[in-house]
Amino acid sequence: MKLNQLKPRRGAVKSRKRVGHGPGSGHGKRCCRGNKGQKARNKVKIWFEGGQMPLQRRLPKRGFRSLSREEYEVVNLKRIAERFTEGEEVNPDTLRSKKLVVKNYTKIKVLGDGEVGFPLNFTVHAISAKAKGVIERAGGKVSLLA
Repeated sequence: MKLNQLKPRRGAVKSRKRVGHGPGSGHGKRCCRGNKGQKARNKVKIWFEGGQMPLQRRLPKRGFRSLSREEYEVVNLKRIAERFTEGEEVNPDTLRSKKLVVKNYTKIKVLGDGEVGFPLNFTVHAISAKAKGVIERAGGKVSLLA
């Protein structure tokens, strides 16, 4: 047996119904659709459920995402304290170089989870009040980017 000799099993392939080919075919005139009515006229939408409330209207609407909202990538003080040493400058470029921030296009916000025992100079887009207090108590400075 060769690939070009393969055939489907007998009875596995049915020829399609040729409708509208005259009364002798048995599928003429009304083409197996019955008399009149919605289904005889190609007017039923595929999502139509016979007057029942359609699925897309039964399900609740969920969620909204504003296109104008600002997205921040957050970094906790705990992780910053592990990677930086005393007197270093903490800004978006140094955070990316130390793999604390991954995305290039987002703004950076520092959150106050953790402690910093040495002074650091922060230049970031946003900072929480708790983080600012912890940094200033350690002798560091905070300035915000526009």
